[in-house]
Amino acid sequence: MSLYNIIASTDEGTVVSEYSAEAGRSAAYQTEAELEAEFIRLLTAQGYEYLTLHNEAGFIVNLRLQLERLNAFEFSDAEWKAFFSERIANAQEGIVEKTRKVQDDHVQILKRGNGSTKNIYLIDKKNIHNNSLQVINQCEEPGGAHGARYDVTILINGLPLVHVELKRRGVAIREAFNQIKRYQRESFWAASGLFEYVQLFVISNGTHTKYYSNTTRNQHIKELGEGERRRSKKTSHSFEFTSYWADAGNKPITDLVDFTKTFFAKHTLLNVLTEVVPIVKTKKR
Repeated sequence: MSLYNIIASTDEGTVVSEYSAEAGRSAAYQTEAELEAEFIRLLTAQGYEYLTLHNEAGFIVNLRLQLERLNAFEFSDAEWKAFFSERIANAQEGIVEKTRKVQDDHVQILKRGNGSTKNIYLIDKKNIHNNSLQVINQCEEPGGAHGARYDVTILINGLPLVHVELKRRGVAIREAFNQIKRYQRESFWAASGLFEYVQLFVISNGTHTKYYSNTTRNQHIKELGEGERRRSKKTSHSFEFTSYWADAGNKPITDLVDFTKTFFAKHTLLNVLTEVVPIVKTKKR
């Protein structure tokens, strides 16, 4: 297993241990479909499980199975229904509350039918390789109101924590960024709102790849007053808050093939989710 240790994290990007680019680069993949297929192939080669899962009903079934596996526990149907509706898909909770669950409150309490309680881990932060990593693509947007399909999503223990939007070679990655903004506005919150759990977004056209965290965007919403937000061009929805991934020589790793082999190495991604994202959340600018 390749380990690309994080050695620095700044507002502009994250630096990992030195990486040498390989001969096979994304230039060979001209269309979005080709790029998506190669991206998924690279992930499965790195140990991700590929699922043919395209709707929320399948999401929920898989989520139950993955949480049962992680916790070595089997929910009764009644326990799962209550836990899912109260602890995972509570209609009164939004992005902020769901982010807090991933980062700070990742152990949720299940109230059992016999009156006892049990701790249910959403993510194992002490032994990160206990977590399952799965990849899905072309998932229907929740509710299907706009007929869209999301490109590629990484599930950690069944929860969608990383979302990737791809564009064909030659299209500016800002278009992928804008598409995610539309999803956040129009559909991530729909139905059970599971896509509001996404912590990291990756955007790429093969040649250029960047990432950004959900927590960074929400921190800026809090820090900017309403009046200042209206006057400022650089808001939490600004493309400027996307970051580069770089090696120890401070060389950005922008090609999607190289980015995937480093950022999406299981050890690295799990460390980014469990260590770097919470740091970004509390960072003051």
